[in-house]
Amino acid sequence: MSDIAFELGERDGRARCGCLRTGHGEVQTPVFMPVGTRATVKTLGSDDLEELGVEMALANTYHLYLRPGVEVVAGAGGLHRFMSCRSALLTDSGGYQVMSLADLNRVRDEGVALQSHLDGSRHLFTPELATETQARLGADLVMCLDECVPAGAGRAATEQAVRRTSLWAARCRAVHGPRFHTYDYPQALFGIVQGGVHADLRRRSAAEIVALEFPGYAIGGLAVGEPKPATLDMVALADELLPEDRPRYLMGVGYPEDLVRCVGRGVDLFDCVLPTRNARNGMAFTSRGRVVIKNASHARDHGPLDAECSCRVCGRYSRAYLRHLHQAGEILGLRLLTWHNLAFYLQLMREMRAAIAGRRFAAFEADFLATYAAEAA
Repeated sequence: MSDIAFELGERDGRARCGCLRTGHGEVQTPVFMPVGTRATVKTLGSDDLEELGVEMALANTYHLYLRPGVEVVAGAGGLHRFMSCRSALLTDSGGYQVMSLADLNRVRDEGVALQSHLDGSRHLFTPELATETQARLGADLVMCLDECVPAGAGRAATEQAVRRTSLWAARCRAVHGPRFHTYDYPQALFGIVQGGVHADLRRRSAAEIVALEFPGYAIGGLAVGEPKPATLDMVALADELLPEDRPRYLMGVGYPEDLVRCVGRGVDLFDCVLPTRNARNGMAFTSRGRVVIKNASHARDHGPLDAECSCRVCGRYSRAYLRHLHQAGEILGLRLLTWHNLAFYLQLMREMRAAIAGRRFAAFEADFLATYAAEAA
């Protein structure tokens, strides 16, 4: 039984290609992982993800712990069998929910005393429980429990989160070690670097987490409302601090322009709800920028959503029809925009990998940012 392995490929400046080998296939990096919080990427099935070419997707430990419960998933033989998923999977630890559901929990060194947002039941979510839950859920990549603080939390709170994240990382690692097998394939535990927008705290966090020798590292706390220039500075700093031979995962980022800029700063893995959530709210991502399909300007536009996109939606349906579906509240509209947005993100990653391999990433980045409109039309 082979272990999870990461092999670096071509480099162009800080941008890098690689191959992450898992028990559920090879993942070409840089890669975007669709978010399937509750073991589903909303409106799409696992067969759709296969057709789109998804090599790795994400699910959420906190939500699956509460419903349907780890016993149900483990009884099916793990998440892959439960959701009929053939690609690699990553589970985040629930650290983001510690922050986003702050009114329902209390954080201390022991763990997080939380109240379920579903039924009000109370739980103590410890680093050990988070790790064991993820091991039994069966994702290929498993994340340490961390404390994430919102933008503007202040230096004292951020420093406390750095201390606690390191404390918890050591406890997570002690459960099974950084590499383990719960099922008939390998799993790997990633450490998470925190520190907000404070460079010295980022340096401290990275030093403490890297010392624990994880197979890969996540950059946390940079999709929580901080200014984008600060995010980019901290990502560039992480490129200096994290081992070159381990994959780097930037959690929760982001818009297409963010992905391009952060690939140029050495990031390998991304996840974000934007392509799927925004699709359900009527926003599409195209080669020329964001399109709000409900806008009246699209009502009589019988051309494709994106003339430069080869996905099945752009090859068959018009903007006028997609707008009609959205305005009528038809479920098909949500599905089609979700399909297109993920196809766009996945194609963008393929184009970046090709640009890196061709040693032309700087030109690609400049051209993309010059033509892509960040404001919606």
